[in-house]
This record gives sequence, C-alpha cells and structure tokens, in this order.
Amino acid sequence: MTLFAGYEHEGFFDEFVDQDGEVRSHYRQLALRLGALSPDELNRRERLRDAAFRSAGITFTVYGEDSGLERTFPMDLVPRIIPPSEWAHIEQGLGQRVTALNMFLDDLYVGERAAVKDHIVPIGLVTSSDGFEREAFGIPVPRGAHCLVAGIDLVRDADGTYLVLEDNLRNPSGISYVLENRAAMTRVLPGVFGTHHVLAVDHYGSSLLAALRHVAPAAAGDPCVVVLTPGVFNSAYFEHAFLARQMGVELVEGPDLVVDEHVVFMRTTRGLQRVDVIYRRIDDAYLDPVTFRRDSMIGVPGLLAAARAGNVTIANAVGNGVADDKAMYAFVPDLIRYYLNEEPLLPNVDTYLLWDPDQRALVLDRLDELVVKPVSGSGGYGMLIGPQATDAEIAQFRQHIEADPRGYIAQEIVQLSRHPTLVGDHLEGRHVDFRPFVLSGERIEVIPGGLTRVALRKGSLVVNSSQGGGSKDTWVLAAEGD
Repeated sequence: MTLFAGYEHEGFFDEFVDQDGEVRSHYRQLALRLGALSPDELNRRERLRDAAFRSAGITFTVYGEDSGLERTFPMDLVPRIIPPSEWAHIEQGLGQRVTALNMFLDDLYVGERAAVKDHIVPIGLVTSSDGFEREAFGIPVPRGAHCLVAGIDLVRDADGTYLVLEDNLRNPSGISYVLENRAAMTRVLPGVFGTHHVLAVDHYGSSLLAALRHVAPAAAGDPCVVVLTPGVFNSAYFEHAFLARQMGVELVEGPDLVVDEHVVFMRTTRGLQRVDVIYRRIDDAYLDPVTFRRDSMIGVPGLLAAARAGNVTIANAVGNGVADDKAMYAFVPDLIRYYLNEEPLLPNVDTYLLWDPDQRALVLDRLDELVVKPVSGSGGYGMLIGPQATDAEIAQFRQHIEADPRGYIAQEIVQLSRHPTLVGDHLEGRHVDFRPFVLSGERIEVIPGGLTRVALRKGSLVVNSSQGGGSKDTWVLAAEGD
C-alpha cells in the first residue's frame, strides 16, 4: 500500500483516519482496494476520467490565469464516504433548516411578517439586503416552496462536528457535477465502487421534475415545465442543459417565452404552448425587464405579472436572496426555534455582525485571526482570511468595514477537515467542504450525497473550482437492510 505511505493526518480532523492513524471503519474496504492499484494504474484511470469529462463537455476556466483556457473539471479519484449514522443526522438537520427557511420566506413575502414583527429578525436587516425584493410581496408560491432547490454548504471542525457554513437559496449550482462524478467513478473504478453499498443519486432529474410539477399552479392539469437559461455564454450553461435533459423538458432562453394576458407561452414549431412552471437559472435582476432591469436582454417581459396572477410558478422564488444573505445566516438558528420550536441540529459557525458596534470593535481588534466575508459575495471572492493576509490587506479591510459595516460579517476560522487526495503517486491531505442538495417537493428530499469540494492547493482553505479547487464523488453508505 505504497499509495498511503507517509500520509500525514495530524493537526486537523481527518475523514479517512482517526487521531491514532487508524483507518476509519467505513474507509477500510476503500483503502484495501485502492492500495492494490499501482500509481501507474491510477494515473491511467485519471486519464480515462479526463477523457470522459472532455467528451461530455465538463470544463471550466480558472479566472485570472494568463492562458484563459478551459480545463476538464478536476475530480479526485479518492471518494468521500459518509456512513449511515452520520448521514441520518445530516439529512434530518438539513430538512429542519430548509423547512424553517421556507417558512420564513413565505411569512415575509406572502404572510403577516410575524418573524419581523416579533423581532426575531431585525427589519433593517431585511430591507437593507441586496436579495430583498419588494416586488415579490403577494406573489403566490404554491406549497410555500420558496427554496425548491437549496444547496447548503457544510464543513467539519477540528472535532469532526458538522457545521453549516452557508445557505444557497437562489440558483444553487453543482448538482450536475455530483451526477457526472458518480458516472465517472462507476466507469473508471467499477471494482472499487462495486464493493460498497452506495445510495444512488441518478434519480435527481426525476425528483426535481416531480418537485417542480408539485408546485404548478392549481389550474394546471398536466404541467408544462421548462428550464430558463441566460444562454450558452453563462458559466453554468452545461448544468442548465444537463438538467433539462435529465428531466426531459425544454431548455429555453428569454426570447423563447412570451407573456400574453398574464399567461406565459413557449414558442414552438407548432405554435404557442402554455408554460406552467419555470425553473429559472437567471438572477432576479435580469428576470423581467418590466419589473427589474430594463436593459435585460435575457429576461421575459411581463413574467412577474403572470406569476402574481397565479398563472405560472417561478422556481426558485423571487426574493430568496434575503434569506441567504450572509448576515441573515446568523439568525437562521433563531428562525428554526421560532417556526419549529426545535433546537437546530446543525449549528452555525460562530459569526459576528459588524453593524453592531460592540461586535465590530471586537472584530477590528482581531482581523488577523478571523475570516471576513462580504454579505452578498460568492465563489470565495472578496474575503479576508486573517492569518494568511498581509498587513496591507488587513488595513484595507478595516477601511471597508468601517465604511460599510452592514456589508460584511466575520467568522471564526474553521479548521476544515481534510481528506486524502491523489497527488502524483501518493496521497496527501487536502481541506474539503460539502454541499448537499435539498428539494422541497411533496416532501423534503435530501439527495444522498452531494458535492464534496476539495482545495487542491496544499494548505489552502478555498475549495471553489474557479480558484483552483476540485471535487470528489461522495458516497453515502446504505444502512443495513436498505
């Protein structure tokens, strides 16, 4: 097992081995199978993986690189494995969190705004959020499924405790990589995969379609569902087309749809066809040039009026961004207690709200120890990682915070768990996070697995593919009897 020779595991919680260096029980079969393969054989299988990804068009660009060339999406061949007991806890905690977030959004936009009136959430926080949309007030959302698709980012701390790092409730991406990673693993390492009883993920397309049909307007008999994309130049276009194929529905762009008398129609070679549900992958600001940005060329004029009339369902719902604002994140545990009368099963990372003078003063004294994030940022951009920052960067962030305290939060640094990752002819520990996907259909469904992202650069805590990160297939093991 030369592949594992010299594997370092100390200093962080390691997914693969315990603190004594012993392989965890749910990884033992994997260790035996991978250890029997030579480095040359593993490298050959990496080439097979890359060829499969290239043929499927699964590529991305690392921003800021001089070449600007597209690359195959990096997937490490050492999968992450989650045993049944851990998954049961994750599944229950995610269901609890997404249920409370749906209830908050329905309360805010359709209901009586009870959480605001009862001071669970400050009104100023809501109205100052970039994701808050007054135009969403009163638009009916069938079944209250505002977050029909949610991607909740989890990390594990030094003790192995699962923590919620971030809620993604607008247009969460990455599920296509989950399915393609699994397909690649079953082709490239079929013998290894076949020795584990792994719960399937390939039903996602049918589950998503069922959830979308479930939220169709009441008058829709056999609902027509479409996927609305900004077009081929969008960085996530591969996923948009992939999901349309998985569901067997039309992939449309803004000009393919027309609104007449508050009803949405799709242009087809046979004439106009009524559309009942739109799974949109366009941000709110560009969705309807009549309501939002008038210069949008990718939206559908009159779409919001059709939704307000109850003639079409937009998923995810307009205005969800108020609930995944990074400052709102700090209040989600309180929302769980308020709406569900339950204690959160998945805790947050310790977070400081910088509009509060006392918390701001504490953070400004500790900028070299904390992570500072813009509340509306994404992709790992615009962050300050205190221990890795220069004096000049810390001084710059101090100015940003003092000028716009509402625009930032600070968090204690989580020593992300590590996972063995193939580096040349051996394994090295790399930091990982985890994005499971949750559907709000007839019931809350957590897809058994998710996108494990890995920081391929040694010592890096940034896992985003646009900044040099990659991914792993995530295997949720079935419980005995399943």
